[in-house]
Amino acid sequence: MIKGISITLYEKTQTGTDDLNSPVFAETPVEVDNVLVSPASAEDVVESVRLYGKHIELNVYIPKGDTHTWTDRTVEIYGERYRTVGIPKKWIEANVPLSWNKTIGVERYV
Repeated sequence: MIKGISITLYEKTQTGTDDLNSPVFAETPVEVDNVLVSPASAEDVVESVRLYGKHIELNVYIPKGDTHTWTDRTVEIYGERYRTVGIPKKWIEANVPLSWNKTIGVERYV
């Protein structure tokens, strides 16, 4: 049976505005269980560079029923920080036989 790992997703919450009236955000860590992680394929890397100008390293597969926002977020996987690239690709839950129906690429973030 396939089993995912726990990763940390940093949710953004607006805490106010700065002197130029731009929003200021705080990041709150949230554990997300049963997430699959795989190396990005060559096709995924080329597509991410072409579309976003970013070089993804990993693909993250998000479990069904997850309600977190994954666009433009920091994630921690295996103790390393990454940044999500683009928006999650989503499939119809009923048509996916396993536990994951969304995926998003991540780039290394220092």
